[in-house]
Amino acid sequence: MALTMSDLGEDIESSPAAGYLYRFGQFALDSRKRTLSRADSPVSLTPKAFDVLLFLVQNPNRLVTKEELLQAVWGDTFVEEGNLTQYISHLRKALGDHSEDARLIVTIARKGYQFTADVAVGEADTPKQIAVQAPETETSRADTRPAIEFPTKEAKPKTSKYRRKAAVVGALVLILFVVGYMSWRHFRPIAPPGSEKIMLAVLPFANLTGDPNKEYLADGLTEEMISQLARLNPERLGVIARTSVMGYKNKDTRLDQIGRDLSVQYVLENSVRTNGNQIRLTAQLIQVKDQTHLWSHDYDYLAQNVLVVQDDVAKAVAREIQLRLTSQQQAELTQTHSVNPEAFDAYLQGGYFSKRGNPDMAAKYYERATQLDPGYARAWVGLSMARFEQADSGSVPTKEGQRLAREAVERALALDPNLAAAHTQIGFIKRVVDFDWVGADESMQRAIALEPGNPESLRAAATGAALFGRFDEALALARRAIELDPLNAGSRYRLGWVEYQMGSLDEAVVDLKRALELSPDVPAHGLLSEIYVLQGRPQDALAEIERGRLNFYRLQHYAIAYHALGREKESDAALRELIEKYPTTAAFQIAEVYAFLKQSDKAFEWLERAYEQRDGGLIQTKVDPLLKNLHNDPRYAAFLKKLNLPT
Repeated sequence: MALTMSDLGEDIESSPAAGYLYRFGQFALDSRKRTLSRADSPVSLTPKAFDVLLFLVQNPNRLVTKEELLQAVWGDTFVEEGNLTQYISHLRKALGDHSEDARLIVTIARKGYQFTADVAVGEADTPKQIAVQAPETETSRADTRPAIEFPTKEAKPKTSKYRRKAAVVGALVLILFVVGYMSWRHFRPIAPPGSEKIMLAVLPFANLTGDPNKEYLADGLTEEMISQLARLNPERLGVIARTSVMGYKNKDTRLDQIGRDLSVQYVLENSVRTNGNQIRLTAQLIQVKDQTHLWSHDYDYLAQNVLVVQDDVAKAVAREIQLRLTSQQQAELTQTHSVNPEAFDAYLQGGYFSKRGNPDMAAKYYERATQLDPGYARAWVGLSMARFEQADSGSVPTKEGQRLAREAVERALALDPNLAAAHTQIGFIKRVVDFDWVGADESMQRAIALEPGNPESLRAAATGAALFGRFDEALALARRAIELDPLNAGSRYRLGWVEYQMGSLDEAVVDLKRALELSPDVPAHGLLSEIYVLQGRPQDALAEIERGRLNFYRLQHYAIAYHALGREKESDAALRELIEKYPTTAAFQIAEVYAFLKQSDKAFEWLERAYEQRDGGLIQTKVDPLLKNLHNDPRYAAFLKKLNLPT
């Protein structure tokens, strides 16, 4: 009776493989004969490829790590990881091109592989013919020739030497065929999928340094690689943004699942190791549809050459997916990047803390980067963003933080006028601090022209277009940001915000709920409560407010929802508490409540206070649905003019 692998439990791994016949689908693997057949037809495998398949078959439906597989097949012999990927590719080809067979060996991103078939195990029949296999040599270890089986049937003395010659000739022909095929397979051009845009995901760098304190290095290199590839040819290549790919960090996610989640055709896997001031970066490009490893390479270099190596990886990726680069793009990839290595390290640490909501530590490291390398424009942009966040959080005085933020980004622009991130940041400052809407819009447009594949710039530009009432443009920009950052809750929230401002309330509800599914931290509950009030669903608004954060927005939304329910005492109490607790931080929100209550005089009084305080909420004065009751008041047009907004 045939047994399944689960019936055998752990015994199969501790017992000799010989004597077992493994069946899965149409295939049968005989561990004694060392043969593989499909529907009784032999399938040719090299010795090491057979060993790899045997180990996978003995361990079905579980993650087999690359290290485990290398140890099981090669023992203590050092073998490059790229060699293993070639054997996996060979096995996938041998197991067939049909969709159900091409998924027998599934890649688990950055970790290893999973053999997905149900395997039945039984005793192999005693063979009538015994396969003869030459002892393994250094050459066969490298698998430069396929496994060749010679029949051991007795031959007549007169013809035995001719048969041996024929077998040798046949073996040589087969070797030449396999070598030729593998060469074609490795060097053939990979045609992009029709005329559609190619989509690529750069998975988070695996930190193989052995030092958990080096996570900032792995995360920083991930972001830098994404940025580099996104600038290659944005018309033809879309690169998924950092936020969406970082969700796969330290997770055992199947590669085909990643492909579906992100709608990508290619994935770039990376790892980083360190040894003193030496760094090894390993990169592998994988085609998602058949999980073929198209290219892999190890780069050993000094820390100060990291940006050059990223250029080399970018060129290799472009070549493998047949991405045509202009002469200017090619020249940019060959430019010498001279960045102080200690400054680059400090810059990566600044980014690490910035992404984790710690602007004080981020500012410390960004400032160190600018001190070590005053010509490092990207570090100045990072410092500007950290200074502004410090001002916003109250850890430094508002005006001082905004002044330092402006000085830092202006320094960056003086060093590199074509740095897209610097244009986005100065545009943000012009919008929020200066009320220079036209200047802000121009800066955002310049950033997009320089880096069309940067979702942060797209989101910022979408906001700007919506504030001017250019809603079609805002929708297009917000949707492009989602395409490049599909798992980013902020991108989905921004689309919902645009739809809310333009009055597409049903669509806004759908996208805001999707944002909350991606992350419960986005401030979508408050916006949903406003929408429900406008839709005549104040009771639903109350339930949404309860799910939101405990801050001044909650008091604002209670005042609005209670008024819509006719519960005026509770509405007045919420508004009174809002005014008493937050007179300097929620002036615009107080004005919104008074406008909704149709108390115009009070609304304009608080709008003026918001103007004096440079309240960030004023940017939405022109399109804010809660201010619609003020539109027919002559003071509204005058206030828009004061804000430099078109009426």
